[in-house]
Amino acid sequence: MPVTLSGHLEHVTFQAEDTGWTVARLLLGDGRQINVVGHLVGVSLGEHLEVEGEWTNHPRFGPQFKLLQYRIIMPATAEGIQKYLGSGAIKGIGPVMAGRIVEHFGERTLDLLDADLHRLLEIEGIGPKRLKLIRSSWKAHHGMRELMVFLQGHGMGPALAVKIFKEYGNRSLDVINKNPYRLATDLYGVGFLTADRLARNLGFDTESVLRAEAGVLYVLQGLGDQGHVCYPEALLLERCRDLLEISSEVIDRAVRGLMDRGMVAVESSGDPPQNYVYLKRLYIAEKGVGNGIRDLMRSGTAIPLTGWDNLIPWVRKRLGFDLADRQKEAVKTALLNKVTVITGGPGTGKTTLIKAIIEIMKRRGQTVLLTAPTGRAAKRLAQSSEQEARTIHRLLEFSPNENSFKRNRDHPLRADVVVVDEASMVDITLMYSLLRALPAEAVLVLVGDVDQLPSVGPGAVLKDIIDSGKVPVIRLDQIFRQADESMIVVNAHRVNAGKWPIMHTEVDKEAPDFYFFERNQEDRLLESLLDLCTVRVRNHFGYDPLNEVQVLTPMNRGAVGVHNLNLELQKALNPGEIELKRGDTGFRTGDKVMQLRNNYDKEVYNGDIGRVLSIAREERALLVEFDGRILPYDFSDLDEISLAYAISIHKSQGSEYPAVIVPLLMQHYMLLQRNLIYTAITRGKSLVIILGQRKALEMAIHNDKTRKRYTLLKDRLVQSSGHERSAFILDPDEPLSDEMFEREPGE
Repeated sequence: MPVTLSGHLEHVTFQAEDTGWTVARLLLGDGRQINVVGHLVGVSLGEHLEVEGEWTNHPRFGPQFKLLQYRIIMPATAEGIQKYLGSGAIKGIGPVMAGRIVEHFGERTLDLLDADLHRLLEIEGIGPKRLKLIRSSWKAHHGMRELMVFLQGHGMGPALAVKIFKEYGNRSLDVINKNPYRLATDLYGVGFLTADRLARNLGFDTESVLRAEAGVLYVLQGLGDQGHVCYPEALLLERCRDLLEISSEVIDRAVRGLMDRGMVAVESSGDPPQNYVYLKRLYIAEKGVGNGIRDLMRSGTAIPLTGWDNLIPWVRKRLGFDLADRQKEAVKTALLNKVTVITGGPGTGKTTLIKAIIEIMKRRGQTVLLTAPTGRAAKRLAQSSEQEARTIHRLLEFSPNENSFKRNRDHPLRADVVVVDEASMVDITLMYSLLRALPAEAVLVLVGDVDQLPSVGPGAVLKDIIDSGKVPVIRLDQIFRQADESMIVVNAHRVNAGKWPIMHTEVDKEAPDFYFFERNQEDRLLESLLDLCTVRVRNHFGYDPLNEVQVLTPMNRGAVGVHNLNLELQKALNPGEIELKRGDTGFRTGDKVMQLRNNYDKEVYNGDIGRVLSIAREERALLVEFDGRILPYDFSDLDEISLAYAISIHKSQGSEYPAVIVPLLMQHYMLLQRNLIYTAITRGKSLVIILGQRKALEMAIHNDKTRKRYTLLKDRLVQSSGHERSAFILDPDEPLSDEMFEREPGE
């Protein structure tokens, strides 16, 4: 039951600048001092507050009052006003100056500051320069307070007020009243649903074009998060109708308005032709990739192929083994063409090809650069090739401050050959940035497994390039690595071919690396999974559950979804008191955690896994070790990490783990696809255990109909031009700006 108290803000222990999350001390009217925690903004020391909240008991700091909402009660007495102004909240006014002001104006002081602040020139020590400082600070202080009170009146918290005021300053209320939907497009973390709720409270018409435009952008952004680069206009209108519950005419008018302002593009394609709608950043990227690949292939010849007969024996000597015929063909193709795709499953010799290409190019005096889309993939590439390899962001010299790449068309890479490994993970915007930085004379070799899950970001770039038929493709299907001793590689290829894997159902030294344990009930499956992770992988297989075992699951929700599995595995593998609570997740020292988005300042990337070393509440910092590097996370940055005892199969792309455990149930049926289970299997280096229902595994193996991603890249590569209906001019040299690259869904 919420409790209401009132008192004076006596001390602020901590306040997060970005969110307003505060730890403070409140002096109540009866003389008691209490600790309050929560979002507290627009408040100064000494101010009188009426707070509503509930009592909680922290295991270390004892009783705390958790704020739900609060109201500032302005001082009415001269003494209270003097204390308020002298608190330091208003720049240019200290305790001495506050005394002079209140002595001169008395209890009318605050009204005067609002109505006729110029009269402060009557006070000794206040001249035009100080008056300007006081006016600016008072307006900002007053503006922030007005905004906070306004938002609270509409059921929205102080954290949103901080974001809005940072963006718009004293214009905040004007912006909101004119077009609250700007919050959804201008501010990271503020979604359409929040803006729409505020707009409805303000009386905006549900048929408003402003609302329809914001809804269209919100739906397109969500579709991009699902992997679509564009979307059929007819289906888009249908989705928008379901969300907005308004007529198609208003939505169509909104699409045209967004086109006129260059925020979306519409292009016609297909037979019969239909319209596809793009967000501008994805339209620029897709068109840029199509043009970039065609331009690269037209720009002169590749590496001159001379002395081929002598090269093969030389490569054999350098590598210590001979190349198979298919591998020789792949090397030759890469030498003869400006763009080549090499694709194949695990154990088919992709790494060997990369080594051979490197050696031949280096012998010819060519500069070869190796890159991959993630830090994990780049590290694996460097280890396997014994050459330096960098992430694409590092290769292109991404600048966090400018949120852009230093390597581009005006400042290209210095390279004769660029080899991209794990190319199936490269989305449309990253491929566009890479192609913009390639010199015209460069050779591009894309290496990857097209049968794995597509990129997390929009597009199916590798698949579209292959399906276009315009780029030479070498498909590797002969297994070289571990063919005799590993069933993981064999079964990965069997699953990819739609065949039932060869596996054991009991622990057996004859088949040490691939198992299926059938469990048909959700509770039995969870019980078995916990037993595997805590006891059996150590006792029977010799793996350290924390450092060498990774649980991969298709879903985020449910008993064997990412969230619940992390809670259960945390209790089992790292028991003890929760040291830090955030939402419904708690962190302990020793926890296995994963980075959720690229952080270029910390040089840690989406999907990197680390370990919590310590949690310092006084410094409000959590220390995490990633591959020997210790990185601090302020408590306000904890939305960047999550527990990682279990992760989604999508998040595992580009990684390998000594042992992998995969739970499968029919409740996952919407996600049970061949490329999903194939990707999960190929993440295991030495042990793969599938745990669950036989019917679910059968469904996954036989379902080769992957979710369609709408993209016109293949058509762009096949045809030289399309029929455009975009209302902005595409500048081929235009970089993708901050919001184009970094915009993420707010809700």
